[in-house]
Formats: sequence, structure tokens, C-alpha cells
Amino acid sequence: MNIRFIVLQETLGRRPVEVPPVPKRSDIFEINVFNDEKLRQYVDKATFRAYLRAKDSDEGISRQLADKIAQAMKQWAMENGATHYTHWFQPLTGATAEKHDSFLEKLPDGSALETFSGDQLAQQEPDASSFPSGGLRNTFEARGYTAWDPGSPAFIYGTTLCIPTVFISYTGEALDYKTPLLRSKHVLNEAAVPVAQLFNRNVEKVYPTLGWEQEYFLVDRALYRGRPDLMLTGRTLLGHAPAKSQQLDDHYFGSIPARVMAFMRELEIEALKLGIPVKTRHNEVAPNQYEVAPVFEEANLAVDHNALLMDLMSKLAPKHDFEVLLHEKPFAYINGSGKHNNWSLMTDTGINLLGPGDTPKRNLRFLTFFVNVIKAVNDHEELLRASIASAGNDHRLGANEAPPAIISVFIGHHMTRVFNQIKKLKDGKLTPQTKTEVKLNVVGKIPEILLDNTDRNRTSPFAFTGNKFEIRAVGSSANCAAPMTVLNTIVARQLKQFMIDYEQRRAQGLGKDEAILNVLKDYILQSERILFEGNGYSDEWKAEARKRGLSNHLTTPDALKATLKPQYIDLFVSLGVFTEAEIRSRYHVLLEQYNNKLEIEARVLHDLVSNHVLPTVLEYQSRLATNIANVEAVSKQSAETNRRWFKDLNTNIEALQKGLETLKKLLEKLNTTDDDEAKARLIVEKIKPAMDELRTHADALEMQVDDEMWPLVKYREMLFTR
Repeated sequence: MNIRFIVLQETLGRRPVEVPPVPKRSDIFEINVFNDEKLRQYVDKATFRAYLRAKDSDEGISRQLADKIAQAMKQWAMENGATHYTHWFQPLTGATAEKHDSFLEKLPDGSALETFSGDQLAQQEPDASSFPSGGLRNTFEARGYTAWDPGSPAFIYGTTLCIPTVFISYTGEALDYKTPLLRSKHVLNEAAVPVAQLFNRNVEKVYPTLGWEQEYFLVDRALYRGRPDLMLTGRTLLGHAPAKSQQLDDHYFGSIPARVMAFMRELEIEALKLGIPVKTRHNEVAPNQYEVAPVFEEANLAVDHNALLMDLMSKLAPKHDFEVLLHEKPFAYINGSGKHNNWSLMTDTGINLLGPGDTPKRNLRFLTFFVNVIKAVNDHEELLRASIASAGNDHRLGANEAPPAIISVFIGHHMTRVFNQIKKLKDGKLTPQTKTEVKLNVVGKIPEILLDNTDRNRTSPFAFTGNKFEIRAVGSSANCAAPMTVLNTIVARQLKQFMIDYEQRRAQGLGKDEAILNVLKDYILQSERILFEGNGYSDEWKAEARKRGLSNHLTTPDALKATLKPQYIDLFVSLGVFTEAEIRSRYHVLLEQYNNKLEIEARVLHDLVSNHVLPTVLEYQSRLATNIANVEAVSKQSAETNRRWFKDLNTNIEALQKGLETLKKLLEKLNTTDDDEAKARLIVEKIKPAMDELRTHADALEMQVDDEMWPLVKYREMLFTR
């Protein structure tokens, strides 16, 4: 029997896995997390106070203190079923990494004891030779260090105590996503506090917050196993569009299928136990596409929680006979998946700096940070584009489902009106009448106009949504730390510049509010090119963006090149977020990953067509030829219709064979190309078009060949699983 029909039969009669009833969500929240409250229960007051001081001061934790915390952590973990511990980190592979060690230690007298020291908590030395480093170290220089991050609490995952850590080389370079993120948080705090203190002297700390929205697909596990391309690349390289997909908009926010709901319920339960504050679940636009979103958190913790959730999803889905797909474009012809990053700034006094207040003074504070963020994006739009670049996201950006590759900022027509009024201000001192007009009628009314500001622009990659900015262009499989690191850094640079410009205006004799408004007016005028309220998919916008001098990098290799521009290297190096060596290494890591992923896709496509599609269509061609000969013996006129069908079939078969040969030669050429940039050019200019051409003919043949013979699970069978 055709393997396709075997896997189709396996999906018949699927029933939801029973998820046992659970207590209130609040009762299970963080039960598997060693948070501060749990630490308090296991240590004395002096130790707990010392821990809080060290954690809040960013000065690190002494080994003596670490020993006490390690003992408490081990006791709690073992009481809750943990047998092992691991330093849990996020290398540049895009996945999480862990190496489990048992608490068990053999003593000199031959007995055994469970131990866990401060040294083991604070630092470990995993083998770093097989993780991507972009040339920072040679293969024989295998030593790397993981170091405890107290800002993200330890948790129990299965029977293992997981300790969030940074990952660095033995010479100190960052080999992960967390280290630069923490550095960017530090410089953002340093830059933002002086600006916040212009409005409230009690502010001592500013930190970024993040609320991510994770989109994903679910596919029946048996059907998934009937698609080698999905298994090996995360996306379908072949497949004709189904007659019905998302054109009726009937899946979006629709009733959640019972099997999917069972998966969602268990995912929520396990996520809440791990402290991931998931809140929202719903059907997304495409069939079999869904979304989960949490309450916003401090950015470092939110990044860890998103990485943990993606791992949790992949582990739980098989229990429900599903596979979760996090690729940005697993299916052609329908929407892909993104991960909207909602970013804002909070103070230690509990104020959202991007949230309007109830007085003109507080609204001027909001406007100050609001305009500075826009100016930062305007000056560094290429960096933001590079931070979301990936092979998967290239399929999605600008495809009438996601923001375009052109970075622009959407603020809505109400805030545009506010900007237009500020632009009319004359430079220098304001008259008492003008100052009153601006404070009361322009700045003072911001909360009122935002209350009804429901403008949303799905085509905008960077949109203001009331009290935060939403980066809509992040890919579903991405680590949120990459765009967060860039955004934190560019805003930090901009806020430092703001203080310089503000002090210059003060030195000219302007009052505080006048100085602020004069600087903001300049920034608004300088940032007009980045503001766009229209249709980001239109050809008119592409032409307009080109006139404005905005970049439009359609491929990952082009987007990544921006990171090597001298001004951007200087930005990161001067603020201490990256060294120049780290910047260049990441460029090579990401470019190599792009090349490897596309090479794998090309090889899988070649294999699929050679071993599955072509033998099937040749067999069907033979059957059809026999049919024509048999019919012609009875009636030449009746055979004429079959001849036309045979001719169309033969045309696509010949094109398929020619396309296979072309792709084979290109892959051979790729193997002899050593330079990564040259490989990327070959992939973009030759291999991807050859793959698209091959797919065109394979998909046409899918509609010509007998359904019972077609070897691969079809779109119509995968996308409507219940």
C-alpha cells in the first residue's frame, strides 16, 4: 500500500488525550521554579538579604553566598524529585543546550552522598568545540564557561534542576544570546535613568520589558512522518495549493478543535508550573495555525521563558499525536508564523515610560521616550532588519501576511497630529501662551486621544500600540534576544545623545520643558522618513522608501552585511555590548547557518523529486501510454483526449528531469565553493530559483497523477486535521 495511505489511516479516529483537571492557575504558578520566595524559606534572613543586595546591584554573588544558595537550591530540588542539575544556556544554534550531572558524589570511604556546591552553581566548563563561534576559537580550543544568571530563576524540568546561565569562551567572548542581552540591559539602564530623573528624581533603575506572541502550526504526527521535507527542514518543499485554505477567514479566532484544546491545556499547565505566565490562546489565520501569548515580563526573563516554551511545545505535542512546527513558512500559499515582540521600558518606581500619564508633566516624559525610540529606529533601521534575518523569515517578510523587509514605524494618525503640532514650534524660548498651548492642548491631551486610538497596521514592522512598541517582523523560531539586544542598544545610544542635546539647550538659557520640546522637535523632523501609516505591501511604498533612503534587504545575506558597517561596529563596541570580534563572528555564524539550511533544503528537494515524485510520475506515464495504446486499438478518436493529457504530463516530466539535473550541478558547484559569502550569492541567485522552478513542475504533476499513486501527504490532508 502507498505509504501516504498508511499514514492517513493512522490518523483516523484520533481522540483528544485526556488532561486531568487542575486547580486554579494561580495555585500551580511557579511550583517548579526556585524563586525568591522559595529561597527565603530555605536560608536565614541575613543570607536572603545579602542575596537580594547582590542580585539588585549587578555586582555578582560571592562564592560563600553561592554555597548557601546552592545548598538551599539542592534541598528544594531533591524534595521535588530532581536527581540531576544542568547549566541551561542558549548558544548560537538557535536552540537551548544542557548537560545533565547527577547530584550523586562518591565519597572516599566508598559511600555516596548528594552534593551541590556554590562552585557548581556559579560556573561550569562545557565542551564548546561543537557550538558555532564564527572563528572566535579553534576546534581544539574546546573550553567554554557557563556562568549563573541570578536574574532568571532556576527551575525543575522533568527530573533536572535547570540553572539559566550565560555561555562564554575561555577568553571571555560571548558565545550565546543571553550575554549580549544582559550587556544591552545594563547600558540601557545607564542611559535611561538620567532621562527619567528629569521627571522623577526617585528613579534609580530602568529596565526593558517584553511580551511575546508565539505563533505555531500543529500537524498530525503520522502525516508529519509522511513528509520527509517537514521532518528534515521544518517546511514543505513541495505541495500543490489546496482548493480551500484560508480565503474564507473561518479559522481565525474560530472554535478550537478538541485535540488542539487538549494540547493547549496541557501546555498551559506545564508552562505555568515553570513560571511562564501564559494568558492568551487562539486560532490564527491559516488552517492548523495557533498562537499562545503571556503577560509581559522583564526582558531577560521573557526571553528565557520563550526559549523554554518552544522546547516544552515540542516535547508535549507528540503526547497528543501532533508535531509542532515553528518554521516561519512551513506551507506555501498560506500565512507563515511570526513572534511579535512587545517592548517597553519600566522604572523601579513602577512607571511604564512608554505609557501616557494623567498630567502634562508625565505626558512630556512619555513623549520624550516615545520620540527617542523612533529616532533610534530611524538611525539604525538596518540593524533592526538584520536582527530578524533568517532563512525561514525570508519566505515570510513582505508576503502579504507579515511586515515588509523595509523597516518603518507606525504611530497612528492621532500621534501623527501631535507630531505635526510640535513641528510647528519655533526654535528657542516659547512664549507663555505657546507653552500653555503645548502643555495643555497638545501634550496634556495625549491620554485622551490614545484612548480611542485603535489604529492597527498589520503591514508595519514596528508599531506603537498604546503603551509599547510592537516589533511584528520577528520570526516564529527566532530567539527574542537578538532583536531585543539591538533595540536596547540603539535606544541607549539615542538617550545618551538626548542628554547631550538637552544640556546644550539648557546652556543656551532655555528652561527644562522648553529644552526638551526643542530637542524633540528636532528629532521628529529628523525621523520623518521612518514614519509610515500606509500599506507596507504596496509597490508605491517600496518606491517611496527608496526615495527616503530606507533599506529594503530582501534576503538574509544582504541584511546581515549591515552589521559590519563601521558606524554599527562602533555603536556596539563603544557601549560594550559586543566586541568587534564578537560582531564579526556572529556575522559568519548566521551566514553559515543560512547557507547550511538552504543547502539541506536543496538536497532534500532533490532527493524527494528523484526518489518519490519522479518514479511515481514515470509509472503513471507508463500506465497512461498503455491506456492510450489499448483505447486506440478500439477508437482512435477516443484516444485523442488521452494523448493531450499525455502530452501535458510529458512536458512537466521533461521539465522536472531538466530541473533535477540543473539543481544537481548547482549543488556540486556549492560543494567546491569555500567562501561563505560566495556560497550565499550562489544560493540566492541560482539555487533558490532552481528550487522554485523544480517545485512548480512537481506541484503541477501532483494534480495530473492519479491520487492513489501520489507518494507524499498532500496539503489538503495536513491542513485540516481535527
